[in-house]
Amino acid sequence: MPEPRARKDAARNREAVLAAADALFARRESPEDVTMADVAAAAGVGKGTLFRAFGDRAGLLRALYEARLEPLREAAEAGPPPLGPAAPPQQRVPALLDALLCFKLDNRRLTLALEGSGSTSPYRAEHYEQWHDLLRAVLEQIPGLADGHFTAHALLAATRADLVEHLAGQEGVPRERMRAQLADFTTRVLAAGDRD
Repeated sequence: MPEPRARKDAARNREAVLAAADALFARRESPEDVTMADVAAAAGVGKGTLFRAFGDRAGLLRALYEARLEPLREAAEAGPPPLGPAAPPQQRVPALLDALLCFKLDNRRLTLALEGSGSTSPYRAEHYEQWHDLLRAVLEQIPGLADGHFTAHALLAATRADLVEHLAGQEGVPRERMRAQLADFTTRVLAAGDRD
């Protein structure tokens, strides 16, 4: 019965790697300071194990990001209002954006590393497409809002990791002020749709 043990070892290794990567990203000043060798050593696995499980650094970043994001995604897909599908769209859109902003504030180094690691457009990344599709679908439920596709892109731009890092890090904008500014911006965008 070596196969079930091998699967248990692989699952345990994966959890150890994600926990080690999580701790390293939380402690390091720059996401670029975290290497695959650092993660492997901290997790107590060989680099080969790390590369087999995640492919490359970007794959590890995506896996860690997805693991952290899963509770928020579950709340948005099936949870109660204001994030879940039962919420009126005019309340759900600001709640979704606020939750995403808070997630990025809480995970600044990781989201900055992930959004900066792609060799292709960030708008083609799976996590971005999922949020865009959800937000567009909710926006399209709002009467009078002309272009849910573009509006979703424009609203999500306000939560990009590089902007969040610039505002929170370089400009020192406090978390609650940033949340209030995003809520105000979102309200104005949605109100413009009501006037058309």
